[in-house]
Amino acid sequence: MKASTKKSLDILFNRYPALEPCRDDILAATASICASYHAGGKLIVCGNGGSAADAEHIVGELMKGFLKKRPLSEELRQKIKAAFPQDADYLSQNLQGALPALSLVNQIALGTAFANDQAADLVFAQQVLGLGKEGDVLLAISTSGNSKNVVYAVEAARVCGLKTVALTGRSGGRLKGISDITIAVPDDETYRIQELHLPVYHALCAAAEEEFFEA
Repeated sequence: MKASTKKSLDILFNRYPALEPCRDDILAATASICASYHAGGKLIVCGNGGSAADAEHIVGELMKGFLKKRPLSEELRQKIKAAFPQDADYLSQNLQGALPALSLVNQIALGTAFANDQAADLVFAQQVLGLGKEGDVLLAISTSGNSKNVVYAVEAARVCGLKTVALTGRSGGRLKGISDITIAVPDDETYRIQELHLPVYHALCAAAEEEFFEA
């Protein structure tokens, strides 16, 4: 992990001193996500309710420019020009570098089919089983740390060789005992936990972007 990547996280702790007790876990989560990307892996995210919206939010920040413009490499621009010269300028000027990320909350057909045919609380676990590979990272979001479908997703991820990061409230719940890394923000009220989750995952996204993109 680059020094500038670590430095970008200092902004988080300066703005949100209440998160200082989570510093080591946030740094560890950043290192794990960056290591996965360096190895060709991806980030998989899941959660319920507001945390489901957070999962979608995180994917939106990683799959396109967040704080940087992320221009395409010259090599890729030349490939586009050679393959589709008539569209090359438009594609090259508007497409951006991406950090592969996948939310499990929006697979409606699969989710409803599996819930109907098998077990609703295993929908995330089934997706992890089908989409995850060794070296990927699962970011599991639950304010209580006890959401059954999120817990089962982490269990499936551990079995499949994924690194697991839990984003929870103060207690950490069941996720704290089974995740590789737990970022347990220091609050107990659901909406306040969610208010602290947002700057944490924004910082994770910003740090990952800093690691891989110059502009």
